[in-house]
Amino acid sequence: MNLQDKKVLVIGLARSGMASVRLLLEEGAKIVVNERRELSQLDAKELAFLQKYPEVEFVGGGHPPQLVDPETFLVIKNPGVPPSLPLLQKAFATGIPVITEVEHAFWHLQGKLVAITGTNGKTTTTALTGEIFKAAGKNTFIAGNIGSPLSAVVGKDSSQDMIVAELSSFQLEGTKNFRPQLAAILNITPDHLDHHGSMEAYREAKAKIFANQRREDVIVLNADNAETFMLGSRPLAQVFYFSRQAKVEQGAYLCNGMIVLRDQAREVAVCRVEELVMLGAHNVENALAAALLAWLGGVSPQVIAEVLKTFPGVAHRLEYVRTYNGVDYVNDSKGTNVDATIKALEAVTRPIVLIAGGYEKGADFTELAQAVQGRVRHAVLMGQVAERLAAEFESAGFTSFSLVGSLDDAVWLAQKQAQAGDVVLLSPACASWDMFKDFEERGDLFKKAVWALGGKLS
Repeated sequence: MNLQDKKVLVIGLARSGMASVRLLLEEGAKIVVNERRELSQLDAKELAFLQKYPEVEFVGGGHPPQLVDPETFLVIKNPGVPPSLPLLQKAFATGIPVITEVEHAFWHLQGKLVAITGTNGKTTTTALTGEIFKAAGKNTFIAGNIGSPLSAVVGKDSSQDMIVAELSSFQLEGTKNFRPQLAAILNITPDHLDHHGSMEAYREAKAKIFANQRREDVIVLNADNAETFMLGSRPLAQVFYFSRQAKVEQGAYLCNGMIVLRDQAREVAVCRVEELVMLGAHNVENALAAALLAWLGGVSPQVIAEVLKTFPGVAHRLEYVRTYNGVDYVNDSKGTNVDATIKALEAVTRPIVLIAGGYEKGADFTELAQAVQGRVRHAVLMGQVAERLAAEFESAGFTSFSLVGSLDDAVWLAQKQAQAGDVVLLSPACASWDMFKDFEERGDLFKKAVWALGGKLS
């Protein structure tokens, strides 16, 4: 698409917005950046960015529909901006394309694209897959929600390179021609229903990852997850499955404790599950998916095994922080939904003091209230959803909980409740946006508070 001298409206600055603007400037577009925040509310990095590019028009303080006018050729929205925004509704009604940064970047990418989505496990699987390709000697970019925005890869990649991208439902719902050669949907469980409105809409946003794939492409699906398994009849691409529970005809599975990869012509054993460094059954699934994607991308089983045996996991996902007074502190700030937190609870074999709560996304906490029974010694609840979460726990018969107003207070109270041999686990089951910029900030502040415990006790 030729954007020379065309008006492009970028809604939302932040990381992906700035990446889009840089690429649009190279294309010679006329750029208008629109933000709900006023100029004075932008952070230092965003302000410096706008000062560097004075040719970019900035409109802040809301989203006036009149920004979409007859000259508007394209709208690129921040993934988190809801489609219901009147400005976007006007664009839809007038036939102006509305896309996300991922779609815009895709138009220019040269490398082989491996795209990974799912409710949980995206970051770990993306990082692990990228590390396997690197170990195989491939020049590899890790991008999307992890590493750099996809737009930042444009101009740096060649046709021989691998681009491994973590993608959210927010990013995928704004795609039109996006087509990865290799793709995976790890799982689909209830999440972001406040944004998508229904599980069906959420599932369809995820399914856009294979919407434009061709027969020579591959989609990898989780055979153990009902929502992903039911998608298997839809893609035009070749479908491979991974399963922790049963043998699959084509894909990755476990056999007598071994990770096994198979297609129509080959079946190879990679390594034993007990050799994985990462904890938890969910990380076995992530390893199966990553191994399968790498194998289908041409990597040998030997290289795959070497990486699986050494990969420690990613920050903020069951990340060991420290042992203090005989208690282990674990940062699972990436546990931003109920299913992720349940998997974290299942991965820990010792009594748990759980720190949970955060931004209200309309989640159903019934299964979490059941999962804490017999696993959690005490729960420390915080954030916007704390009282509703407490009510759910109490209704299920779990009454060993406390409510606090800050993360520092949560850590302090958790260490008072914990006994030697316990694990204090931050796994919020909620997004972070009520109290923090993102889950990374929440996790970093948790680690800081944990390391401050000695100072408080001395």
